[in-house]
Amino acid sequence: MKCGTFATVGLASAIIAGAASADVTVDVIDFSAVGGEFFTIFAEGELTGTLDGVGVDLVFTNSENFTWADDFTILVTDAGGLALQAGGFTDQGAMERISWANGSSGADGTTVIDGVGLANLIAAPFSVQIGNGYNPGGNGTWNGTFTLFGVDLVPAPGALALLGMAGLAGRRRRG
Repeated sequence: MKCGTFATVGLASAIIAGAASADVTVDVIDFSAVGGEFFTIFAEGELTGTLDGVGVDLVFTNSENFTWADDFTILVTDAGGLALQAGGFTDQGAMERISWANGSSGADGTTVIDGVGLANLIAAPFSVQIGNGYNPGGNGTWNGTFTLFGVDLVPAPGALALLGMAGLAGRRRRG
């Protein structure tokens, strides 16, 4: 089974984008999933703010067994259960379901580019998964980015400690 991979550079750009604009954008590099397979990208507590929209800018590079570009799916789960399904042909049972405006082809090179506001805002804490939302489908592979609008990444404790140490070191030099 081929799992999705996310470049470290993608996570770094997500951290920078999150800090600057209250949106988190994640690079998706050769992400592959078979139908109904989902991977956690952000666990509960890793994002702050209120999710008010989602977006994708992806190119589909591999299709098996009728998986299409618009089967790239973002699932958001909060304390009440599955709150959002964005993309994917098969209904996963979310409270709110969004379809991408384009990408209804399994041909290599098909793009799925869309940004959608949510009817029901989702306040942190919540978790985010991505995967192939065509449950009987075969493997699909995507490249590009997806964006979560209105949220920021929670800095890791180690990152906060490093920032604190840098502040102390800078303060010591001036004194």
